[in-house]
Amino acid sequence: MSDFAAVLMDRLTGAFETARDPVRAVGAAAYMRDQFPFLGLTSAVRRARATVALTGLPKPSEPDLRAVALACWAREEREFQQFACDYLTTHVRVPGPAFLDTVAELITTRSWWDTVDPLATHVVAGLVRRHPALITRVDEWSIAGDVWLIRTAILHQLLYRAETDTDRLFGYCARQAGHPDFFVRKAIGWALRHYARTDPGAVRTFLTAHADRLSPLSLREAAKHL
Repeated sequence: MSDFAAVLMDRLTGAFETARDPVRAVGAAAYMRDQFPFLGLTSAVRRARATVALTGLPKPSEPDLRAVALACWAREEREFQQFACDYLTTHVRVPGPAFLDTVAELITTRSWWDTVDPLATHVVAGLVRRHPALITRVDEWSIAGDVWLIRTAILHQLLYRAETDTDRLFGYCARQAGHPDFFVRKAIGWALRHYARTDPGAVRTFLTAHADRLSPLSLREAAKHL
């Protein structure tokens, strides 16, 4: 661990521990199907405590970002991974294209929607915007064996709006239309529902063309506001 990461993690641990709420932690863990233990911090408290821990620290370098993210992923309590997602989002303009390897490691480790979704829609999205050649890696993820990489590929354009590469959005969704996993099916519906705010006609056409292959969940989510 780098000196920067060591200092930040020491501060963060102290800041989080002082706000620990054992009662809330039980409910938070249950909400996440008991996948991870929690400190019991609300998002507002977690972010306020993180601000305290970050006070006076310099802007991180790419190695600092990797060290902090991996250190957070090594912690048991889920709030540390959630902090890392916020931290990477804030500094997404710092790393170069090679950082996508680190992000892939985070996506496929201690995986659940609460970390995968911000990594997809903010970190991967930001890296691909700044380094367009990375889209070929995302293409590979769209047919990966890991459901979280597939979900990331489908969702990474969620906030692109008019800049959405529709061939890829619709192509990824069509390719995984029959996928059996809930999180992939939900991602398809979510991505299409968001894009329908920009081009409802295109989404209607896609849903009509693939109605026999898309799951009821994907169809219902995609058409929710049409």
